[in-house]
Amino acid sequence: MTCSRRNFLAGAGAVIFTTGVGASNLVGRKSLAATMDDGVKRYGMVHDETLCIGCTACTDACREVNNVPEGVSRLEIVRSEPQGEYPNVDYQFTRISCQHCDNAPCVHVCPTGAAYKDDETGIVAVDNFKCVGCGYCLAACPYQVRFFHPETKSADKCDFCRETNLKEGKQPACVESCPTKALTFGDLNDPNSEISQMITQKPVYRQKVELGTQPKMYKVPHGKGEIKG
Repeated sequence: MTCSRRNFLAGAGAVIFTTGVGASNLVGRKSLAATMDDGVKRYGMVHDETLCIGCTACTDACREVNNVPEGVSRLEIVRSEPQGEYPNVDYQFTRISCQHCDNAPCVHVCPTGAAYKDDETGIVAVDNFKCVGCGYCLAACPYQVRFFHPETKSADKCDFCRETNLKEGKQPACVESCPTKALTFGDLNDPNSEISQMITQKPVYRQKVELGTQPKMYKVPHGKGEIKG
């Protein structure tokens, strides 16, 4: 590293945060790991809120596979207030995690290139060795899903298990652990992938699309026909 965290922060002034507009579960018989080197992919995920039961098995699996320390989390499942009246009370469970934006604000504001979008997979990742801990990416993320890793002291977040399960040809840990199959992961550039088919066949929404972030995290709304921003 050419500049230390201390030197960088001492000389840092102000930063302008911009959000400019611009720029599957199934992958044939190949493993996910194999596809990471043979063409441009755009990995995304669908969280089906109609199937999610809020068990947090996904959160636990993510923590174990990616060695996420206690006190921070790459993924959370948030439960809504009770909906309806007894005995017909229901809850909505929403996933809070990195949206892997095609037009990621965190990438735009990072002064060292530590925050970047992988050209081969579309996954937004963090290079721990380049991160100087300035916190610009945490402030710029409109979804507020980044945090400082207490051990590496660098920014951290969900990376679809890019350095763990994907390298081993597996699905992300959250997908593998979900008992109700509420999560679907795959290549959005492949029209025949399960995720692409799901997006065309079911009502889905993405959060804060009006900001031009172009998120690749889709959600099937809890209420049929429900429209959300």
